[in-house]
Amino acid sequence: MRFRLPLIPTIVVALAVATMIALGIWQLQRKGEKEALIALYAANAGKPPITFPDMAPVRDAEMFRKSTLNCLEVVKWQSVSGRDTKGNAGFQYIADCKTGAEGPGALVAYGIADRPDIKPEWKGGMVNGTIITEPSRYGVIERMIGKIPVPRPMIVADSVSEGMRPVAQPDPKSVTNNHLSYALQWFFFAAAALVIYLLALRRKQAGG
Repeated sequence: MRFRLPLIPTIVVALAVATMIALGIWQLQRKGEKEALIALYAANAGKPPITFPDMAPVRDAEMFRKSTLNCLEVVKWQSVSGRDTKGNAGFQYIADCKTGAEGPGALVAYGIADRPDIKPEWKGGMVNGTIITEPSRYGVIERMIGKIPVPRPMIVADSVSEGMRPVAQPDPKSVTNNHLSYALQWFFFAAAALVIYLLALRRKQAGG
């Protein structure tokens, strides 16, 4: 007796495999887009300084550009993990600065310290540095299921004083590009699903 493929399970598996292959192809496309973006960031790093962006989102053409801003007053400080220019880990102190009578202000990654609870003495002033976005405070799950605020622009100060260490300067090479591994994972899942289904069919056929 000729074995006949079960219609509904075969359609379901075929659709699942096709979807996973499509996701793998999409990740390969994203890989090329990310490579082009990293190349743009690298080119930005060598361009002349620009005006610090007033509001989020930070455009790709502004990322990793040099800039200058005048911090009129430090409204508050926050500390997050970070590294200094020598690669040593520590706590990165970010100043939330007032830059005018009104407006969103500006963030300044000012320096690195060994403790998360110090009170920096810096009260503000002119800052030269590199434009990036503020560190993300949200996890993967929050980014997937929730609507999170657009990251604000931040300048990483070139120099620091008052006993703190300079923050490591942003490097376009540090931008992650995991899309190839994601693509390979989707292709593996598609192949695994197909093999498992074929083995199940073979077992069913052998069992009569």
